[in-house]
Amino acid sequence: MPKTPAPAQDLIDRLQEDWSRERPELATGAMGVVGRVIHLGHRFEADATRVLAPFGLHYTDLDVLATLRRSGRPYRLSPSQLQASVLLTSGAMTACLGRLERAGLIARTPSEHDRRSIHAELTPAGRALVDKALPLRFAEADRRVAGLNQAERKELARLLRKLTLATDAD
Repeated sequence: MPKTPAPAQDLIDRLQEDWSRERPELATGAMGVVGRVIHLGHRFEADATRVLAPFGLHYTDLDVLATLRRSGRPYRLSPSQLQASVLLTSGAMTACLGRLERAGLIARTPSEHDRRSIHAELTPAGRALVDKALPLRFAEADRRVAGLNQAERKELARLLRKLTLATDAD
């Protein structure tokens, strides 16, 4: 009877084995999840940035442009509204908006309701660029989860949402 091959090990499996050997009193189970999420996050970020490089964009740039685009006409949001929808700190948001403005992809305009407040508004060039880049970004994300069937994708999304909500409640 042929032997069933052992399941492949990833980096996190090896790290857990090492810690189990060196510090057996440490519970490494949670790191099986957290370590993989961190590792995949770095990989997915690098992949997204690589796909967007021909457009001169970093994935955070596209995230801001896409947030403006999906907000609907007039494609204008305050920095705080943007920050609530993207994964950037306040300082990183300011730098990103400056970079996008210098590239002519957004314009900073005074708020119609409060002249002291400035909004970021997608320019026609920004809209055209985001509309070209998004299909490639979505295709890259799809390629990255191609090893999962639709039911697995749905279940993983459900579990990650549950983990995100529990973590956000802290």
